[in-house]
Amino acid sequence: EAVRWYRKAADQGNASAQLLLGICYDNGRGVLEDDKEAVKWFRMAADQGYAEGQFILGMCYAAGVGVLKDDREAVKWYRKAANQGLADAQFKLGFCYATGDGVLKDNKEAARWYRKAADQGHADAQAYLGMHYSNGWGIPEDRVEGYAWYSLAAFHGSTKAASLKSELSKEMPPEQIAQGQQRSKELLKEIEEKQKRAK
Repeated sequence: EAVRWYRKAADQGNASAQLLLGICYDNGRGVLEDDKEAVKWFRMAADQGYAEGQFILGMCYAAGVGVLKDDREAVKWYRKAANQGLADAQFKLGFCYATGDGVLKDNKEAARWYRKAADQGHADAQAYLGMHYSNGWGIPEDRVEGYAWYSLAAFHGSTKAASLKSELSKEMPPEQIAQGQQRSKELLKEIEEKQKRAK
């Protein structure tokens, strides 16, 4: 029943309905699973500038689902969604720069995109940004800042970040750990204020 309504709205050009219909085809909910049909609807939403559609289309290209695998095309769609402020896309774009998938490897650019997503409360981006600070990847090494981002990511549910924070703390004197704890509180407050302003 939902598929019928999604299709009706999607056929009228509603980007959100196009995305939802694509998800139905991707998961086989209410229709036979059909990756190519899913991509068709994701592309329609993406072509209208719908950030979530752009992001999911990028993921299809990255995984080769319903289309030929093409990391450069994935990056193109991630970037479109990331430029609209979609945190998941910013994180994925940062990851592409960190690994060199679809773009030239550039840790400075990776850290820049991780920061954009991290500032929106994206736990994985916070953890990866912590790694970049802790190791000096593309940004000056700063263990206090790395510890703070790990703490924030752990607070937002990242078990990986909790483990990384624990490992890093073994290499830090107590005063640096205290500074990292204080910095994580400051970052949390900054992020919460940004999120309030964005609403």
